[in-house]
Amino acid sequence: MVYNRLYSLLMMEINMKREEKTKRTCERILDAALLEFGTKSYETASLNAICENNGISKGLLYHNFKSRDELYLQCVAMCYDEFVKYLRSDDFESDDIQKTLSRILERRQEFFESYPLYANIFFDTLLRPPKQLVDRINELKSEFDEFNRNRYKELLGKIRLRDGISQEDALEYINVFQRMYNEYFRYRSNTGESLRELATAHESRLYELLDILLYGIAEKEQKGEQI
Repeated sequence: MVYNRLYSLLMMEINMKREEKTKRTCERILDAALLEFGTKSYETASLNAICENNGISKGLLYHNFKSRDELYLQCVAMCYDEFVKYLRSDDFESDDIQKTLSRILERRQEFFESYPLYANIFFDTLLRPPKQLVDRINELKSEFDEFNRNRYKELLGKIRLRDGISQEDALEYINVFQRMYNEYFRYRSNTGESLRELATAHESRLYELLDILLYGIAEKEQKGEQI
């Protein structure tokens, strides 16, 4: 009985060491993959480069990750998890709607500057996602989308909406706008612009266009004026 107990303890220790070794190996591979996908696009990133530049054998990589897509999606998950965590570290509380909106976009920019590898992955998934991975990427970014939806909902709660427009209507308009805005930049991604150029343009116009969406582009007709 004592022997069985000692044997069980020994096996537990061996398994714990094996699990720790596997964990460290996965972290090493993910760090290498993050550098590769964080400096290149999905299309140009290479498993060969990940292995050759970091002393990782192909066998070891495939032992821990089934495919290039699985490794890429792990990096995408890390990106969105960290992004949401970063955004949630600020409560964005202000009675000034434009200040709140501006602060949200400032936090985005701060994140991109602090984590350039994640920024590259974020815009790669946003503006030129691999077709076969779109559904999985949407699943991984669902928490990020929900965060944005909740922030917009809070902003709309401070605005007097037009007669006949509910808060759900307004949220849907914002959602449609965002899809159209991102599609425009996806179209531009096929014209030869670099991802960095596209990302800069995307973020620099976002505040202005959201402000226009909330308040309109034309003043209401004044008494005596004609359109």
